[in-house]
Amino acid sequence: MRWPVFLLFTLVVVLQYPLWQGRGGWLRVWEIDKNLQEQRAHNQKLEQRNARLYAEVNDLKSGTDAIEDRARYDLGLVRPGEIFVQIPPKAKMPPKKLETPREPGSIPHGQGGANAHAQ
Repeated sequence: MRWPVFLLFTLVVVLQYPLWQGRGGWLRVWEIDKNLQEQRAHNQKLEQRNARLYAEVNDLKSGTDAIEDRARYDLGLVRPGEIFVQIPPKAKMPPKKLETPREPGSIPHGQGGANAHAQ
């Protein structure tokens, strides 16, 4: 009774091995499917980038506004008679330390007092 069970088990293992580990096995199919999904996501990003570039090319071909914007912002050009004014951003200054008002003739804290000469 043990030999037929062992024989059937061995036959199942021999038949299943190519299904899982073979050239066209399930593990390889899952790996290829994962790679395919990653490539599709990458292609979608590239298609969006290409669409933006195509729209920019069409805008540059058809209108002068895009060319003027590009000349102004990228090249720093101005029209004749215009005055270019550039305002630099405010520099971040560290906050000033506020001192508490003292009475005239008083000694600042930590610079004197009864313990200052006791050393």
